[in-house]
Amino acid sequence: MPRSVRSKIVALLMVPVVSLIALWAFATVTSARSVSDLNRLKEIDTTLVIPVGDFIAAVQDERSAAARAVAAPDAERQQTLRERRRATDAAATALRDGVNGGSADAADVDPHLPGRIDRLMRDAAQLTALRARHTTGKDTTDRTTGAYGEIVDHGLATLGALSGLQNPPGASQPRVVLELARARDVLSREDAVLGAAQAAGRMSPAQFDAFTGAAHTQRDLFAGAVDDLAPADAAAYHRILNGTAYRDLRSAEDAVRDAGPGTRAATAVPAADWSDAHSTVLRALRTAQRSAGTAAARTADPLSLGTLGGSGLAVVLGLAGVLLSLLISVKIGRRLVIELEELRNSALRVAGRELPRSLRRLYAGKSVDIDAVAPLPADRGAGRDEVGQVGEALVAVHRTALKAAADRAEALSGISGVYVSLARRSQLLLHRQLALLDTMERRTEHPAELEDLFRLDHLTTRMRRHAESLIILSGAAPGRGWRHPVPLLDVVRAAVAEVEDFARVEVSAVAEVRLAGGAVADLTHLLAELVENAVSFSPPHTKVQVHAERVGAGLALEIHDRGLGMSTEALDEANRRIADADEIDLLDTERLGLFVVNRLAHRRQARVTLQPSAYGGVTAVVLLPDDVLAEDAPDDGGAPEEMTSLYHRRRPARARALGAAIRRPAALPAAPEPPVAGTAPAPEAPMTERPAPPEPAPADLDGPLPRRVRQASLAPALRDDPQHKPEWVPRTEGAPAPRRSPEQARATMASLRAGWTRGRAATAPHDGAHGSVTPDDATPDEAAPGHDPQGETAP
Repeated sequence: MPRSVRSKIVALLMVPVVSLIALWAFATVTSARSVSDLNRLKEIDTTLVIPVGDFIAAVQDERSAAARAVAAPDAERQQTLRERRRATDAAATALRDGVNGGSADAADVDPHLPGRIDRLMRDAAQLTALRARHTTGKDTTDRTTGAYGEIVDHGLATLGALSGLQNPPGASQPRVVLELARARDVLSREDAVLGAAQAAGRMSPAQFDAFTGAAHTQRDLFAGAVDDLAPADAAAYHRILNGTAYRDLRSAEDAVRDAGPGTRAATAVPAADWSDAHSTVLRALRTAQRSAGTAAARTADPLSLGTLGGSGLAVVLGLAGVLLSLLISVKIGRRLVIELEELRNSALRVAGRELPRSLRRLYAGKSVDIDAVAPLPADRGAGRDEVGQVGEALVAVHRTALKAAADRAEALSGISGVYVSLARRSQLLLHRQLALLDTMERRTEHPAELEDLFRLDHLTTRMRRHAESLIILSGAAPGRGWRHPVPLLDVVRAAVAEVEDFARVEVSAVAEVRLAGGAVADLTHLLAELVENAVSFSPPHTKVQVHAERVGAGLALEIHDRGLGMSTEALDEANRRIADADEIDLLDTERLGLFVVNRLAHRRQARVTLQPSAYGGVTAVVLLPDDVLAEDAPDDGGAPEEMTSLYHRRRPARARALGAAIRRPAALPAAPEPPVAGTAPAPEAPMTERPAPPEPAPADLDGPLPRRVRQASLAPALRDDPQHKPEWVPRTEGAPAPRRSPEQARATMASLRAGWTRGRAATAPHDGAHGSVTPDDATPDEAAPGHDPQGETAP
């Protein structure tokens, strides 16, 4: 069965056309066969029938002359025999030329015809031997007559094989013409027998029986066959049979029959009278036979109306009908196919391109002109057929879908506005809450309360990030921003500080570059989302590694986790959601983080890719363009540069000079574990009685942050105090707050502050272009990673 509409319509229209073509083809083949048969008949008549008939007539005449010459040879009879032989040879040559020149296949006419033609040709070739026998006197009259009679019989058999041909309308039947040819041969035998008897002067009983039998046979054949001829041919034969010559011939036959065998039979009829009548009748019969057998076919026109008849008319009318049917079918089918293909293409275009593109524009918050995208037809409802009505229904469905999507997008836009308004209010309250927490952290000195304040500070920082995520998903920009470049290390630390389980994150090998102030908030949020995703989907005992380096295309940050990883299909789907800026489904609550990354990455032209990690987890690669990187400040001759950082405020030069006068510790203790967001160091303990710590190893500026050495900054008495616990232990849910004296808390915070500032000094550049960071460059209220530094603009 055809599958396409075009094939079905063509098949439907071609059924009657093919039937009509089949009928026309049958009529055409029939007419063509008739024309071909007639042409073949004319060719066979020319190449076989006429030459065979002439050869038989020549042999019959030679038989009569040979019988007389054998019975009583004399000069006149020998001369007559020679003339008849020359005529026979000419007829044999014409027969041979006709057989060799004919193009018709004799086997198609009759299976026996090729063999009979070959036998007749052999007889023609053996005439010389036959003539030699009766010339030398070796053959008698009866034997000579029998030998020639066999050749005549072979010729008549050949004509009998040709009688199967279909003659044209109005022609006599070949079988009837063949019977009349046999009747003429019998009449010729009578002449041979009677002529030999007249020449010898006596008719033997065998000759008498042959003569009388031949006379009865030819009379019976003429009486039964003439009436079966065509009217014109029958009239010609009747004229011969009713003529004077034939009556005289019959009278002579009766006289010979009445005389009986012997001398009286030979002398019953004068030889001259018999020869004149007999020759006249034979010539007339030969003419009538040729006219009845070949004249109709020879004069027939294969292309005439009489020959073709109704079949020819059917061919002509059938051809006209076929052409007209094809023209109408092609016109109707082509128009219908074009309409259906246009309808199909329109439906595919709407379903595959226009409707999804319009929906993406609506979901992206852009406007769509429904009348331009899905216009109504100009002749709507005016004489439209079923295909046109289906097209109108398709346009109506398209417009309805666009209207529904536009209404939904408008509703979502209103909801997004509400969410943005609520999120900004929450963000403002969270900023105020962070400021209040910062004031409380500075004011309190009780360790348990300070620890709770740190936790609350961290929770508030995370709440602020979630509020900013809601603003970003709603299509607005978060309120935070920096006016000056910020070091990449501070951005990475700020992002890590906004993660719940930040202690599992290791930051190492971060390039010493600065980011433009306008991109700090977005990139901090983007990295926080990716880091939190890595921490959440990896085992608790594993670490998440973050490092960044300069590459040819910009700045590459890599976040490695050692979780269970993602399947190839899940990775491809996640990367597609990150890369496609238009495909953001806010109803998919399980992938809101990916949508936030999508918005932030497209806003900063960053490229984020998730790929399998060598440890079985997932590696998130963030490629930042050079546009988000800040250019290095020019060298001003070693003057101190005012640095903008997420972790300390710019301070006047006088304050920095005063801080620089404070003695820097000789040792660089290792940094503590990443502090809880919002941690604020306590005032540093007095350094007058502090002994010098042991010599530390050289700091690795390219390695991870230094780690604090336990009790390295404490007095010897405190180191030996078994009740002293310098290490800060985070408080867990339900556990009682540790009991510490104010002195212990003060010493702990001082150690934390000293280690933090020394780590900052070790990792900062040491040239004059970038300035040096001294322990006093950072104040206790600036050490909390979750606080808003100076230069940040709150909403």
